[in-house]
Formats: sequence, C-alpha cells, structure tokens
Amino acid sequence: MTIDSLTLLQRIFADSARSLETYAKVALPAVQQAADAIARSVLTGGKVLAFGNGGSASDAQHLVAELVGRFEGERRALAAVGLTADSNVVTAISNDYGYDRVFARQIEGLGRRGDVAFGISTSGRSPNVIAALNVAKELGLVTIALTGKDGGQMGAGADIHLNVAEQATPRVQEVHRTILHAMCSLIDVRIREQG
Repeated sequence: MTIDSLTLLQRIFADSARSLETYAKVALPAVQQAADAIARSVLTGGKVLAFGNGGSASDAQHLVAELVGRFEGERRALAAVGLTADSNVVTAISNDYGYDRVFARQIEGLGRRGDVAFGISTSGRSPNVIAALNVAKELGLVTIALTGKDGGQMGAGADIHLNVAEQATPRVQEVHRTILHAMCSLIDVRIREQG
C-alpha cells in the first residue's frame, strides 16, 4: 500500500508541531536555565564551547554563529567556539588520539572554569560528546546537554539537561533547532538587561 505525498507531508508537519507543543508544556524552565547560564558566562568573560556529530555538529555551529554574530537584533559579539568547525584540529586529534577524544581534547585546551560546554546528541549516547562533558565537569565548566530519546548518559551527567523525549531523530532535531533559537532570544534579552 502506498501513501500519497500530501498525506505524508501533512503527517510530518503535524508530528513536528505536536513534538514542539509537547516539549513546550514540560521543559521550558530548562531552556531558561540554559540561556541564563550562557548569558552569565559570556557576561563575566566566559565562552561557550559547542559540539556534536553530524546534524548536531551543524546545530552546534549554528548556535555559535548566532552568539558570535547576532540573532534578532544588534548587540556585542559573544564568545563562542564550535569544536566541530576546524578540520585541522578535528582530524589531528582524531588521528593522534582517536575520534572519541576529538572534543574532550579541545575542552582541555580551550575550556576554563565558568565557561559553558554545550554538547548536542539526538541519542544522548555519543561517546565523544560524553567524554567532552566529563572533562568539562572536571575543569569546572557548566555542562549543558541537548539530547533526544531518553537523554542517555549525556543527560544524566550534565548540569543542565534539555531533553526532547521523542524517538524519531528528525522530530528531535526540529525541536532542537527551536530550543536553540529560543535560547538565543532569551540570551539577547539578558545581554540587553545587563550588558
């Protein structure tokens, strides 16, 4: 039995809207907590170190672009680094230490107490993201995990856990993007209030 394309598209959009509504009903305080932690860090000379794999790497870089550039309005540039963006660093660490250390090694070199380590994984089980968050905790960084499904080990160990409890990766990623944009809006408000 085949499904017509319009029915399929309607179902996808309805599922996406339901995922956003479900998240908004239960988890907005965690989004506020994460945005406040980032604002506090950048207002006191800290930075955000964001990382993930695949689509989550793109989301990490997107977050960094919104912070360093601007989001909805003019404000000063905020300190943020995407640990996925420098191919020389990523490939050297992967070659010399293994891919499981690709983000942890960068946290060791760049992270300072008061910074924010922002790890993203749709499963919550990415070994290299977990390793980086563990190193970040040891160094005194605030750790934020943006996850899907049940949040896995990442969520359990993070200071702030933003969990989209959906099983379908596309739905998780759609809500992740909205969470990132919502955080950026609130960060902009905090910067204007105090910066």
